[in-house]
Amino acid sequence: MYGIIDGKAISQAIKDEVKAEAEKLSETGRKPCLAVILVGSDPASAVYVGNKKKACEYCGFDSVSIEMPEETTEEEVLKKIAELNSDENVDGILVQLPLPKHINEDNVILAIDPSKDVDGFHPVNVGNLLIGRDGFVSCTPAGIIELLKRSDVDIQGKECVVVGRSNIVGKPMAVLMLRENATVTVCHSRTKDLKEVTKRADILIVAIGKPRLITKEYVKDGAVVIDVGIHRTENKKLCGDVDFDDVCERTSLITPVPGGVGPMTIAMLMKNTLISFKNRTGR
Repeated sequence: MYGIIDGKAISQAIKDEVKAEAEKLSETGRKPCLAVILVGSDPASAVYVGNKKKACEYCGFDSVSIEMPEETTEEEVLKKIAELNSDENVDGILVQLPLPKHINEDNVILAIDPSKDVDGFHPVNVGNLLIGRDGFVSCTPAGIIELLKRSDVDIQGKECVVVGRSNIVGKPMAVLMLRENATVTVCHSRTKDLKEVTKRADILIVAIGKPRLITKEYVKDGAVVIDVGIHRTENKKLCGDVDFDDVCERTSLITPVPGGVGPMTIAMLMKNTLISFKNRTGR
């Protein structure tokens, strides 16, 4: 019988911990503050930004929401980031991706002060992760580590396979699992005999961006399966990169979609913002 890793419950626990610590720290001065820049009117991005505002409110943070029209120039976005970099009352800066095509995402990420890069995308933070120094870690991979640890999954010495090599999930995920002393394999679109590789995994983390790609033939008996994907099917239901119904009975633990990895991303964003606040105020 498999178990469900409840991302909603674990993310709520993390937000409650952040809220309690923020309340104590805020008694002596200002609150932690997250600034979010949204360029354009992408509906999904607007929903994500709204969820981040709600999380800030719940955790007792101040939040700054900057909404810029689709035709905003790259120069205007960079100018706004520079203003937020120099604002002593702002602890975290997040630019909602994707950006309109005429704006270079790399330039925007590079413009954010690494000490306020609570998304963990700046090359300085990525480099710190790689060499084992302190810095902000991408929220989704960091959230997956919390899911595993708070579900009493022993990572050390386990064989971990990460399917996907994106800069936002796959690559940092592999490094974080190495930090936890797992033996890590990264698979991608050019991997040969994918099923043979994934069937070795004690912990299988899937972030490939293809609906229900992973079926039971890809999964070892008793594996822990983490599904990062989220897609909307033809009948408007949400599903992940893993075919949950086909795979679940083969696992020991599995994350559902929705309600698994998704809620963890915003919880870890709150945690990173609190860390930035503490670093910047010396508390």
